[in-house]
Amino acid sequence: MRRWLIPLSQRTTAYAIVLLIFDYALLIGALAATVLVDGWLGKMVFGVAAGFMIGRLFIIGHDACHQSLTPHRGLNRVLGRIAFLPSITPYSLWDVGHNVVHHGYTNLKGFDFVWAPLTRDEFNALSPWRQLLDRIYRSGWAPGLYYMVEIWWLRMFFPSKAYMGTRRSIFLWDCLLVSAFGLVWIGSLVAAAAAAGQALLPVLVCGLVVPFLFWCSMIGFVVYVHHTHVKVSWYDDRAGWARAQPFISTTVHLTFPLRFGAVLHHIMEHTAHHLDMSIPLYRLKNAQKMLEDLLPQRIVIQRFSWRWYFDTARRCKLYDFTRRCWTAYSGRATSEPAASPA
Repeated sequence: MRRWLIPLSQRTTAYAIVLLIFDYALLIGALAATVLVDGWLGKMVFGVAAGFMIGRLFIIGHDACHQSLTPHRGLNRVLGRIAFLPSITPYSLWDVGHNVVHHGYTNLKGFDFVWAPLTRDEFNALSPWRQLLDRIYRSGWAPGLYYMVEIWWLRMFFPSKAYMGTRRSIFLWDCLLVSAFGLVWIGSLVAAAAAAGQALLPVLVCGLVVPFLFWCSMIGFVVYVHHTHVKVSWYDDRAGWARAQPFISTTVHLTFPLRFGAVLHHIMEHTAHHLDMSIPLYRLKNAQKMLEDLLPQRIVIQRFSWRWYFDTARRCKLYDFTRRCWTAYSGRATSEPAASPA
């Protein structure tokens, strides 16, 4: 299947750099507006816009981390770190957690930790506090809280040995790099507020807190809908997982009206991305179409609606690896049992 996509894996340096500069310009403009615009409402609107632009920049960095943004490995590492700065994401730690673990073992319990569902026995063994937290995470209302706590805080930002057993100097340096950027961000907002005669609190809230929280909600939502669906299976057996061809069966292609997918740099054409990480974001749409034309009925395609999203959140609480289906917290099956891998 990857051979089909080889013609679409060509990368272009100039276009990648233009995309990065364009998105940074929009981010800086939105952050400047949180200082210059009067009133909480206006500042809040531009703070949300800044958070969205952080997400777009992160998608560019995500491509660079996969070595799919430009043909040059060294340049990709530099551009990736630059693109990751506003999301306070250490490049090397994301590389390990995302490229090695998530892409290497997508939806394999015990390896892939991103939105990995608990079994009923595992949930019942949790403390009341952890049970409540899991219910909040999977309510549909808190994907940002899940990402901020379980992914960013515990595994990306100066992670403890319990969450990152391997200790490398590059991990520390990348954490220090994004921390320094965060301090410059705060200092710039303080200086700009003083120069513009604006109150400091609304500038910091709308120019720092709101963008970061929106970004966390955005990435938490995106990762959740990529791999959580009543037709998407999880596995606890490595051999069965491999037989299931998980690179196309564990991923959802979420479609939107009004070409909204292009605004997200085509990150929602996710099946093609998981099959071949070398395809750059600016060729994913064509790659996804090719796969869907060649593999009809094999790929999960879902048109987005809030009704579908909250129905998925209601049904996909726990996973029964014996019956191979999603369940409610009570253990009641909420999806059709998946066929066993051949």
